[in-house]
Parts: sequence; C-alpha cells; structure tokens
Amino acid sequence: MEVQVNGEESLAARFEEHRARLHAVAYRVLGSNAEADDAVQEAWLRASRAGDADVDNLGGWLTTIVGRVALNMLRARTTRREVSWDEPEAPDEPDAPADADDPADAAILADSVGLALLVVLETLSPAERLAFVLHDMFAVPFDEIAPIIDRTPAAARQLASRARRRVRGGRADATAAREREVVSAFLAASRDGDFEALLALLDPDAVLRADATAAEMGAPARIAGREAMAGFWTGRAKAVLPVEVDGVPGAMWQLRGVPQVVFDFTVRDGRIVAIDFVADPEVLASLDLVKPPRDRDG
Repeated sequence: MEVQVNGEESLAARFEEHRARLHAVAYRVLGSNAEADDAVQEAWLRASRAGDADVDNLGGWLTTIVGRVALNMLRARTTRREVSWDEPEAPDEPDAPADADDPADAAILADSVGLALLVVLETLSPAERLAFVLHDMFAVPFDEIAPIIDRTPAAARQLASRARRRVRGGRADATAAREREVVSAFLAASRDGDFEALLALLDPDAVLRADATAAEMGAPARIAGREAMAGFWTGRAKAVLPVEVDGVPGAMWQLRGVPQVVFDFTVRDGRIVAIDFVADPEVLASLDLVKPPRDRDG
C-alpha cells in the first residue's frame, strides 16, 4: 500500500509540473477557465487511475488525456449554452481561478491566438477545433492527434487544414506575412550555412519530427532544442523549395517535379517552434501545396 501511495504522490508531483500547459490546451479548446479547470481535474482523475508505469512521454500522454476530455466536453455542449471565448467568467464562479477576469490574462490569450481566431473557432466542429488547437498552437504531431479524434493522421491533418483555411480568413494579413518572412529567412540562413541566424529564428525548445516514411528515407526521427536544430539545418536547404502547405508557409523537396518530403513549419511569436518532415504518400496526397504569393508570377 505504501508503494502505491508513494507512486501516486510522485505522479501528482509530476502532473503539477504539466498543469499550466494542460490548462492552456483546455482553455484554448473550450474557451472557458471554469471548464478548463474541470477538464484538467478530470484528466488528473483518469491519469491517477491508470498510473504512469508504462508511460515514456508523460507530457504527451497527459496532453492526449486532456484533449480527449475537452473533446467530449465540446460534444456535450449540444444540450447547453456555450460560454463565449471573450465572455468574462461570473464573479461568483467557484471553480474559476482568481485572475479569470484579469486583463493581463485576456492580453496573453489575444496575443497567442488572436481575437479573430477566437470567434472563428466557435464555428468549427469539435474535431476540427481540437486538431487545429493541438497542432497549430501546441505543435502536437498529427500521429498523436489522430487517436484522440479517432481518425488517421492524414484525416487529422485534413481537419486541421480545413480549420486553418477558415481561420486565416479572420487573421491579419500582417501575421501571415510575418510567418512567411520567418520561414523564408530560415531557409536562406540554412542555405548560407548561417548558424547564428538559424539560432535567432528558432524557439529555445524547437523540435524537428519526421514521420515513419521520412525516417526510412534517412531523416532523423526527432531533434530537440535550438542548438541541435540549427546544427542539423546548417547548409541543408539548398535543394528545398518554399511552398505554402495548406495555406501556411512551409517548404518541400521534390524529385522530377513530384513532392517527396514536405517540411511543415509551426511559427509562434516570430520564432519556429516545430518542423515536421512529412513523406507519407497518403498524407502528401492530402496536402494543398502552392507557391508562396511572391513566387506565383515568377
């Protein structure tokens, strides 16, 4: 019994280390601090019952749990009123955090996802919404999103892609232009072998991930950290072409005009937080690949 209690206490301590991120995921999916708190609490109950003895990636496992909980809560809203993204929590809400109405909290949310995005998210289906939030805001790969929404990775990508196209209609052009600038500068720095410029464009916790097909072709399955990422990319983008992937800036390598690998960039706050190597033929076939705006007339 003592071992079980100590094990639960250890999991509780590790869960607390991830609580802020789990709440951020739930809040952006659900749009309510009170519901986000409920989702995180339910995620803890499920995690504590299951235990983490066979879990290699605790953060990913917990994100999966809270994602499923949030998805169920979204689907259950059909019988009750949804809480608006920009609607303040009631002052007497017992489960809301003390700073739920803090202007700083609203400023952080607006800065990270944009007010127009918050409105558009309300029009998405639950699966579209979750796929978009997890991938575009938290850089969760599609092969981890797929089992949460009971889809294949290719279908999960398509859901996020549809959501992204609708969202981009409400995003400022300046934001999209800035993302193109970041990706373009990154590819140029890679071609020029400019290690310092690559470092400046990467988030400290940036990660590179390759799907199984790309890994079989020789790509590293995973690289984590800004320095390792910059080292890998130094001098490597000479044969890489800029392209928009489902409406967002990216790149690809092609052979005889046929895309072989697509590089899917996730940009947040002016820095690259993730690059996914996509080579699975089914996924490649689902992508909408077009030249970036400035190259379309060239």
